[in-house]
Amino acid sequence: MAGVAGAESQAARIRRRLHRVRMALRRSGVDYFRGDGSDWIAMAGLLLLVPAITVTTLAIPLWCAPTALAVPIVAGGLLLRPASLLGLYAASAAALIIEAIVLGPYNEGPGRVTPGAVLVVAACGLFGLLLAQFRARVGVPWRRGGTMLFDLRERIRVQSALPSLPKGWYREWSLRPAGGQSFSGDFVVAARTHGGRTLEVVLTDVSGKGMDAGSRALLLSGAFGGLLGSLPPHGFLPAANAYLLRQNWDEGFATSIHLVLDLDSGDYELLSAGHLPALQLHAGTGLWEEKSGEGPLLGVYDGAQFDPVKGALRPGDVLMLFTDGLVEAPGRDLGEGIDRLTGAADRYVKAGFEGAAWHLIEAVAKDVNDDRALLLVTRDADAPA
Repeated sequence: MAGVAGAESQAARIRRRLHRVRMALRRSGVDYFRGDGSDWIAMAGLLLLVPAITVTTLAIPLWCAPTALAVPIVAGGLLLRPASLLGLYAASAAALIIEAIVLGPYNEGPGRVTPGAVLVVAACGLFGLLLAQFRARVGVPWRRGGTMLFDLRERIRVQSALPSLPKGWYREWSLRPAGGQSFSGDFVVAARTHGGRTLEVVLTDVSGKGMDAGSRALLLSGAFGGLLGSLPPHGFLPAANAYLLRQNWDEGFATSIHLVLDLDSGDYELLSAGHLPALQLHAGTGLWEEKSGEGPLLGVYDGAQFDPVKGALRPGDVLMLFTDGLVEAPGRDLGEGIDRLTGAADRYVKAGFEGAAWHLIEAVAKDVNDDRALLLVTRDADAPA
């Protein structure tokens, strides 16, 4: 019995040790791909790959050329830190020397280590080293950089989500960044305030476009989202203007339009900071009306004043807020662009505007190399007045 117990105890100890080793490897792998751990796992794998390639090259040089050593070198440039990368380069150089000695002079037949092969491997090594040094300066490993960009894009998307509205109301917005990129200088922040009775929406167009304006748009969307609802409606744009002025950006201006809508009565106010006017469709007449407050660009000078314009959304009315990429184009008047937009929007009057934002951008500004955003707020025709 004692022997059996001792054997079971020994087996249990082995299982515990194997479990600890497995968990340690798992934690190391997770930390590595998060960018927090050591790169020894990748270093060990690539160092093992170098002799494997060397042996294969010596065995079948016509199928595995000496330039195959560029594979671990390129992978090392993506996976390793600069200090570890130098060790991999030393191993690859030693492998090339061994291949050259064993295979013989390059002028005796194909499959030898030629000067061109050495240049190719060296060029890949230089490229990988430059890439690794750049990542080291930025402080973001390649395996984490793509995740960070994805997270940033998702944060902008979440911040731009419009709150749900009570029955009788519909809201929708669509964004098309310049050049088909994922980041845009146009963004929207929205919230329901005053116990949910009021909808506040701010549509902003940051100077620049695409990736150039995306980083500033991310910063401003977070700041504007914090300000919205924390201040009285008439205090939002002055606070946003002061925030931009404190940034001291070389290209630090932006345009904004702030909608404050009473969801009970349909009455609203529009405050504008150098933004294009909104367009309201009056269901009774079928005509579009431009609605815009008065105010300068954000981030231009301190003490700016923003005067609102008032209106009301009656049953069947539609309100459109948009950025300049939708209606402005070189060689075309702004009024012509607005006419094109309202003409395209007229097609949805009878069928309804649900899902129309994306199609309107496609109809009037599909191939425009600028950020384009469109926000729709509609009130059902059968909603109580």
